[in-house]
Amino acid sequence: MSLRIGIDIGSTTVKVVVLDEQNQLLFRSYERHYSKARERACETLHTIQDQLTGKDVRLVITGSAGLGVAKAAGIDFVQEVYATAAAVNTYIPGTDAVIELGGEDAKIIFFGGALEERMNGSCAGGTGAFIDQMATLMNVSIDELDRLSLKHEKIYPIASRCGVFAKSDIQPILNQGGRKEDVAASIFQAVVDQTVAGLTQGRELKGKIVFLGGPLHFLYGLRERFVETLHLDGEHAVFPEDGDCFAAMGAALCSSDYPERPFDEALTLLEESVDNVGLVDTMPPLFTSQAEYDAFLARHNANHPPEVDAAAYSGDAWLGIDAGSTTTKMALISPDGGLLYTYYHSNQGNPVAIVLEQLRAIYRLCGTRIRIKGAAVTGYGEDLIKNAFGCDLGLVETVAHYNAAAHFNPDVDFIIDIGGQDMKCFKIRNRAVDSIMLNEACSSGCGSFIETFAKALGYDIADFAKLGLFAPHPVNLGSRCTVFMNSSVKQAQKDGASVEDISAGLSISIVKNAVYKVIRAASADDLGRHIVVQGGTFLNDAVLRAFEQELGRNVTRPTIAGLMGAFGAALAARDLHLERSALLSEQALASFTHTARPVTCNLCTNHCSLTVNSFDGGRRFISGNRCSRPLGQERVEQPDLMHYKYKKLRAMEGAGTGDGSRGRIGIPFGLNMYENLPFWYEFFTRLNFNVVLSPESSRKLYLKGQHTIPSDTVCYPAKLLHGHVEALVEAGVDAIWYPCMSYNNDEGIGDNHFNCPVVAYYPELLAANVPALKETRFLDPYVGLWRHKDFTKRAVRMMLEEFGIPRQETERAVAAAYSAYDAYVQDVRQTGMAYIEYARAHEKNIVVLCGRPYHIDPEINHGINDLITSFGFVVVTEDALSYLEDYAPRKVLNQWTFQSRMYNAARYVCTQPDMQVVQLVSFGCGTDAITTDEMRSILEKGGKLYTQLKIDDINNLGAVKIRIRSLMAAMDARKVRPSAQNGAAS
Repeated sequence: MSLRIGIDIGSTTVKVVVLDEQNQLLFRSYERHYSKARERACETLHTIQDQLTGKDVRLVITGSAGLGVAKAAGIDFVQEVYATAAAVNTYIPGTDAVIELGGEDAKIIFFGGALEERMNGSCAGGTGAFIDQMATLMNVSIDELDRLSLKHEKIYPIASRCGVFAKSDIQPILNQGGRKEDVAASIFQAVVDQTVAGLTQGRELKGKIVFLGGPLHFLYGLRERFVETLHLDGEHAVFPEDGDCFAAMGAALCSSDYPERPFDEALTLLEESVDNVGLVDTMPPLFTSQAEYDAFLARHNANHPPEVDAAAYSGDAWLGIDAGSTTTKMALISPDGGLLYTYYHSNQGNPVAIVLEQLRAIYRLCGTRIRIKGAAVTGYGEDLIKNAFGCDLGLVETVAHYNAAAHFNPDVDFIIDIGGQDMKCFKIRNRAVDSIMLNEACSSGCGSFIETFAKALGYDIADFAKLGLFAPHPVNLGSRCTVFMNSSVKQAQKDGASVEDISAGLSISIVKNAVYKVIRAASADDLGRHIVVQGGTFLNDAVLRAFEQELGRNVTRPTIAGLMGAFGAALAARDLHLERSALLSEQALASFTHTARPVTCNLCTNHCSLTVNSFDGGRRFISGNRCSRPLGQERVEQPDLMHYKYKKLRAMEGAGTGDGSRGRIGIPFGLNMYENLPFWYEFFTRLNFNVVLSPESSRKLYLKGQHTIPSDTVCYPAKLLHGHVEALVEAGVDAIWYPCMSYNNDEGIGDNHFNCPVVAYYPELLAANVPALKETRFLDPYVGLWRHKDFTKRAVRMMLEEFGIPRQETERAVAAAYSAYDAYVQDVRQTGMAYIEYARAHEKNIVVLCGRPYHIDPEINHGINDLITSFGFVVVTEDALSYLEDYAPRKVLNQWTFQSRMYNAARYVCTQPDMQVVQLVSFGCGTDAITTDEMRSILEKGGKLYTQLKIDDINNLGAVKIRIRSLMAAMDARKVRPSAQNGAAS
């Protein structure tokens, strides 16, 4: 029997193995290919050419990127699932499931009967590429990340669906002093959660599980998280010695079914193969000549602050610090805005140490000549840096950036700031920030997007960006997510595009994402006439040129584009007009110390993950808290209708009039039950059932039902229902009541009164995907409460058939239920009005928090209402105001009850000078894709600000805080300039 060779060409690596007649491994290789897969495979085969020349071999290729190579070379190919299955069946018989993680691929293969495979589709969230990104973010190697994770003390909840989400969660933890060990383990836990939630799709992982692929072969911390999460022992968690090359071994095993050929012939076929070159979609060049580029540079380089010789300067100075998500920026300015000192560098996950080092350098520069009279800080790490070093002012970054932009262009009406992973866009009206747009779910329009590709192609970011300036044919890569774009870039390479063309294409892609995904502009006029661009990404001339070309107009880029947050903060410090700064002195810095430790707060049901930062002299700063209790202050209760409604609904349990003689009926407390619970609770207690509500939502409850979730893209409120029904089954209720409801009550304010499809029919999905429901009676009939007579007839029939309850008793219970629902609605409206009167009596502003009924769940809103009231606002909800406006036609089909309420509430707010709207949107909500634009239109037409908050399963409120503080700053600016509201309306 001839030797058998298996080549597994994955998205990032090439694995080559040689097996003998007894299936013993004679040779193995695992190498990254950096998008040159065929060349890498040939190089590896050359290393064993001496041993194999003149011998006949059987060679088969497998892997996600292997099919193209196999076709071009005329070499046999086997699908990777079959290759993996062949290796597992041969070497580890009795396997029940395989979890395999690769560079950009993740898959679970279920054995037993027919093979069943679940694989990631459009996202590389829980893969090796994701782990690479996170290690880069933390400024450690993959091996260091692994070692750190094994020393963790706690796990933070971190999103894994996308590297962008994860960065948004990790960065605040690092900026606020979280331990790298805990973050490293949390990253691996996120990969586990993504694999279990995203790939099992309702099928349970049990029995003997084999773990394959490079990440699971090399990373022991990742192994540990999988074993603990899946509760596996040594017998049921199998990590093969050659788990990183198992698919290649399977390909070699499968080669027995294919003809043999001389090794030299196979190598020649592989070497001489050339991928099919297709047509590349190209665009015009960014610059056609050096002269055109020189004129471009001269125009933009004219926007610079005054030049100051710091060595010769003597006088007053002001310091600005921008503690950003990935970088720390500092600027020391003279009275006219001249730069005495600047700093721009990665914060390496430890902004306190960076600022400490730079402050010492600034004091050495100042000596006795320069006196710092004020210091201000902005950015994600604002609170930590302000408390650590005694800065005089902390200001929201939107205001800092506006200060800086207005310094260079007083008429600025639009600011776009693109950083490493954040994009912020501000509309300016009447010299105040009027509306804010942030990238929510994707960083494909940000600097890290280009940096990722630069590294993958072996360049640093600066050199890679320059390559695209004069590229003759930039590749049209569209405006897509990083994972999709990876495939586009690889395809463009195969089709013959040069690195220069790809670099230019990526710069253009960043701009398209910014304009059409974040800003969602229909034309350049939607942005403004006087546009200032800033952020490190706009220091890339290719991105700046692409932006101007896309808009068809010139913009202003200051030479300090990357320092604008720090520069704006320094200007704000100057405008404080202080005689003396509270900034720590040079002597105080000499004894400065900082330690951070994680704790969980148990003072209320939020159970916040806190970081306690301790400084010299007994000073402390606590971050991660949603209320003031961990700071030793009793929570000040501001009127908050979300909080009121939640407490009122939870208090229903045990307060019914029935005697419980007909048994215990469980009701899952989620989705539309937040709307209909008063009805169902009264109905069943009147029928003498003991109504049992599922527990309060929590991360733990979500994890309880996670393995039964069939779709990773459905909204978090729906995902929570799986844990709620599992908890009710565990509670031993006699039946669970969760009806399907296509319609809501008709309030006469919309074109129809549908529930969204997820809310309407989720009971059927639960019935099909939660095995535990087979252990109890799960009642999920179709009902419609808006037609009183029809529902009464249906209820009579159902109660008689299911429980033998007489007609008259059911009829009385239905009547009581309708009365209870009406009473609840009236109570919400009256309480809302009482809160509004309170706000006006105490001169407080009112936020109308618009969302769906289930957004009052603290696990879903993550305490956003607490955050808003902590800033002194009174909170009411859309259902307390929607009835105050009559029906009005909308530009969109207005057929969803909950959205109709929001439209009406927004219209009412436009008539009230002391109210603003904040809209809550769940990621994955299809109906809100329409709602958000309509809400923005209503509010802006009425001269109001529009603030949207997107929420998912992760509770990082950093971006939320920016928006609320920016809203406050804009409101304050309008008070100073009374004409602002009229100007906005026009």
